[in-house]
Amino acid sequence: MSAELDELYQSIILDHNRRPRNFRVMEDASTHAEGKNPLCGDQLTIWLKLDGDVISDVSFQGSGCAISKASASLMTAAIKGKSREEAEAIFTKFHGVVTGTHPEDAEALGSLKALGGVSRFPLRVKCASLAWHAMHAALLRNDAAPAATPVSTVSTE
Repeated sequence: MSAELDELYQSIILDHNRRPRNFRVMEDASTHAEGKNPLCGDQLTIWLKLDGDVISDVSFQGSGCAISKASASLMTAAIKGKSREEAEAIFTKFHGVVTGTHPEDAEALGSLKALGGVSRFPLRVKCASLAWHAMHAALLRNDAAPAATPVSTVSTE
């Protein structure tokens, strides 16, 4: 990867860490889940508002490193307005890129490819994928249940 691309990707990650998009509690969410990484202490909650099969709104809150916060912010931008199937497909491609098992999918990810460099740092893969695993867990929950039901919790341990 060129130095210019590295710098661009680093600036995307820093921008989303400093000014995370969709960083708020969603009171009228259809479903939600928590994600925790006990190895580094990152933890966040993902809220999804579903309109039928479409994710009409998504938000997150929590604390963690720049990678986990930027990844959550980028994820919310990537999946808002997408169907469940489309969101899961993006997650599958993203996971393949950050784990280094399918780096060829990076171009299809748009700005999410900024996190592709974490594949070189195995401990950071869990930071980058935490929000995505929480999103996946939220989608698997009983979506007809009110948001006040117990929170699904995922761990990247």
